[in-house]
Amino acid sequence: MRVPCGFQSKKPGRVLKLIRSLYGAKDAPKLWADLLFNTLRKEGYTQSKCDLCLWYKKDIFLILYVDDCGISYKSEDLVDDLIASLIKRGFKLTKEGTFAEFLGIQYSTTDDGNIHLTQQGLIGKILDAMDMKDCKSNRLPAACKALGMDTDGIPFDGPWSYPSVVGMLFYLSTNTRPDIAFAVSQIARFTHSPKQSHAVAVKTLVRYLKGTIAKGTIVRKPSSMKLETFCDADFCSLYHHDPDDSVSSAKSRSGYVIKLAGCPLIWKSQLMQSIALSTAEAEYYSLSLAMRALLLIRALLLEMTSNIRMPPDLVVSPDQFMATVHEDNTAALSLAVNQRVTSRTRHYDVRRHFFWAAIQDSQVEVVYVDTLRQEADYLTKGMPVEGFERIRVLVQGW
Repeated sequence: MRVPCGFQSKKPGRVLKLIRSLYGAKDAPKLWADLLFNTLRKEGYTQSKCDLCLWYKKDIFLILYVDDCGISYKSEDLVDDLIASLIKRGFKLTKEGTFAEFLGIQYSTTDDGNIHLTQQGLIGKILDAMDMKDCKSNRLPAACKALGMDTDGIPFDGPWSYPSVVGMLFYLSTNTRPDIAFAVSQIARFTHSPKQSHAVAVKTLVRYLKGTIAKGTIVRKPSSMKLETFCDADFCSLYHHDPDDSVSSAKSRSGYVIKLAGCPLIWKSQLMQSIALSTAEAEYYSLSLAMRALLLIRALLLEMTSNIRMPPDLVVSPDQFMATVHEDNTAALSLAVNQRVTSRTRHYDVRRHFFWAAIQDSQVEVVYVDTLRQEADYLTKGMPVEGFERIRVLVQGW
């Protein structure tokens, strides 16, 4: 903080010291979180052990994102009491009403009682940023051929910002559009030095979004609290696409999707940091990555269901709440289930086996799934239209 004009100080070179938070200061987010969290504790709310932004009290849940709050409740009186209490403590807030939109995600209820999650506003913003509102649409977000470095390609110097567009696409892909997660992961590799070929890949993705702007993810009414995970890998996915002398050309791609009651909760498409020496190793590493996310989700769901009254047909207990992982590689499946290290698997990182205890304790079971029913397939590679749309229906419902 500089001394403001007109302020007279007896000693030159003096500055002002902040005694309260200022927007934009490095420690402002931490101070804001401390203030809000301490206030919720005083109001009798409990912070989740699995997600620090999830708070709950009897029959009411709060999910926080900086200064936005989504609330799930049994009685609206609970919300009114919370708002009144926060106002008394000096907070300024507004009640938006129904959960029609939160953090740019639109929630619309269909005639059959399902909920459709979309982000039409963000897609429109992307189309505006690239001046592609009138472009022709296509049916695929990415080419079947992997997107490489294109070392000798022409640098991109277009009228739109590559990093800005990729940032918006990334937010879209992680919230409502698992169908573009693979394509976004590919183009995000080249944010700092994009080539013309990478810009073409971005346009291909945006044309796909133009044709599916009103689509997203459909959340159906649950018939059970079944927790499922699908994981897959593409061995040496960049071989001959990146330069052969680069480390990335030997890397495999991992993809997984975790679903609750048939609805996708989280999904991921990423290049593995470690280099796998075989398809089986790549598949097993992908399984291990999926397990990290799955065990945390399972713990979070058990924490939530133990603190709210569930309908009788949806009541679960730790013994009943077994998560199922679907694996289409028999070698990776055998190693996970039988837990026998052989001369062919002895070199695997020990940390990859961390989930064995969860299998032994019957928290998780790993089962075989046919490749055609592998719902993580479109998170690891570009696919033909028929296969891509088949997987999209299984995951997103359309």
